[in-house]
Amino acid sequence: MTTTTTMIAWTQAAYGGPETVTRNELPVIEPGPGQILIDVAATALNSADVRLMRGEPLLVRLGFGLSRPKQPVQGRDVAGRVTALGDGVTGLSLGDRVAGELDGGGLAQAVLTEAAKVVAIPDNVSDVDAAAVPLAGGTAWQALEAAAVSADCRVLILGAGGGVGTFAVQLAKLRGARVHALSRPEAFDALTRLGADEVSDRAELGTLPRDHYDVIIDLGGVAPLRSLLQLLRDGGRLVSVAGGEAHVFGPLGRMLRGVVLSIGRSRKFVPLMATAKPEITRSLLELVASGRLTPLVAATLPLAQAPQALALVDRGGQIGKVVVAVDRGVPPSSRA
Repeated sequence: MTTTTTMIAWTQAAYGGPETVTRNELPVIEPGPGQILIDVAATALNSADVRLMRGEPLLVRLGFGLSRPKQPVQGRDVAGRVTALGDGVTGLSLGDRVAGELDGGGLAQAVLTEAAKVVAIPDNVSDVDAAAVPLAGGTAWQALEAAAVSADCRVLILGAGGGVGTFAVQLAKLRGARVHALSRPEAFDALTRLGADEVSDRAELGTLPRDHYDVIIDLGGVAPLRSLLQLLRDGGRLVSVAGGEAHVFGPLGRMLRGVVLSIGRSRKFVPLMATAKPEITRSLLELVASGRLTPLVAATLPLAQAPQALALVDRGGQIGKVVVAVDRGVPPSSRA
C-alpha cells in the first residue's frame, strides 16, 4: 500500500497545444488485480504524446476521446519505482525499478499501470536513459525487423536525428548494416558518433543514387514515395514508420499509396504501426546496460516544466529525446 493520497499531475480538459496542459492535484489510486503503482522518476516524451495532446489526426479521437482526451495525463514512456502491488502480481517487488511504454499518465508523480507493461531496469542504467528507450527504441527495433535488416545491408534512414532515428542508426549497425543517415546538418556529429557510415542533409535526397539501397527506413513521412522506391535495389524494402501530416486520417492515406505503388514490383513498401512490446524494451535495456546502445537525450526538464517539455517536442528539431525528470527524493504529496 502507498502512504500518499495525492499527487501532482499535468492534465488536459480539452485537446490543444501545450498551453492547455495545467498543473493539478489528483488522488493516488491503489492498484487493482494485476496492476502496480509506480513512483515516477522520469518520463520521455514522443511525437505520439503531442499528437494525442492535440487530438490529431482527427481519426485518433475515435479511440482516445471525441471532445477531450480520455487519458488527461500525457506521457507514455515511464521509468520509476514500484510502490504498490495489486493482487496477483508476480515477478515484481516493492522498490523495484521498472520502465515501460504505458497508456499515458507519465507526466505525474505517480502512475497506475498493468504490471505486464513494464520490465526491470538494469542497475547500471539511469532512470532518464531507461525512460528514453521503450517507444522510440521499440519502434526502431520493429522497423528493422520488418525490413529484415541483416549484415551488409545498405540502409538509408530518413529522419535519423530524431528519437527513433538515433536508435535506428545504432540498432542497424549492431545488425552489421552499412548505414546512410539523412538529417539536418546539426545532427551530423552525433549521428557519426552513433555509428552512421555516411551522413547527408535531408535536402540532398534527390541527389542520392537510384537502385542502391537494400532498405529505406522512412521516419519523416514527407518524401515522395515514388522517389524513395526508386532508390531501392530490386528486392529492396521501404518501411514507412511516419505517415505525413494529414489532419483527418494521418498516415492511412500515405500507407495506402505506398501499398498501391509497390503492387507487382520487386521493391516493396512495408507500412509499420509499431506497438508496445515489453520483451523488446527488455532487450533494449540490456543493450544499454552492456554499453552497446546509447539513448541520446537532447533535453531533460523538471516536472514543473512539463508544458515546456511538450512544447519542445511539438516544435521538433531536437537531436534525440526530451525527458521530464521527477525528483524522487521528495514524497509525491509535496514534490512540485
